[in-house]
Amino acid sequence: MTDQLSDMRVLFITSNTGVERDELLTPLAWLRDSGARVTHAAAKLEDVQTFVHDVEKDVIVQPDKSLDDIEVDDYDLLVIPGGTVNADKLRMSDRAVELAQQFAGAGKTIAAICHGPWLLVEANLLPGKTLTSYPSLRTDIVNVEGAWVDRPIVLSPEDGWILITSRNPGDLPDFTDAINRTINPNVD
Repeated sequence: MTDQLSDMRVLFITSNTGVERDELLTPLAWLRDSGARVTHAAAKLEDVQTFVHDVEKDVIVQPDKSLDDIEVDDYDLLVIPGGTVNADKLRMSDRAVELAQQFAGAGKTIAAICHGPWLLVEANLLPGKTLTSYPSLRTDIVNVEGAWVDRPIVLSPEDGWILITSRNPGDLPDFTDAINRTINPNVD
């Protein structure tokens, strides 16, 4: 365990079901192991059911807070894991949409993987941004004037805030590396 990110305050947001297990737990564990202060907030302060490939129930995770208990000023980075159901529920949550808008408005970095960018579509944060996602989101992203590309990782610094996106669990090494290089620019 290192403390290279000991000053970093990271917020993960999810619904309470349909979260893609590895897209939540892999970056969450990596950030905690790197010394970041990580909070996982869910729609409700209740069990979060994770899934593998959207269909196989997996581990249950306990969130630290509910979305209603979050203050954007307390965090430096927002991470939005995927999972089709998770992302669909988040984009229907007024509070999740508001949090995403507040992070971007404050010039803070947002990292989203797989279906996670659906929340950013709903929050109208993608005009002028270039990003990637699970391929089925391409039309939604293009329809809100975002530029969609098929690459493992995309960094988009336009409009005063950085967006980090990735396509799927297979891109997690690139996703965590991009987060690390963005929030820890002195890394080799």
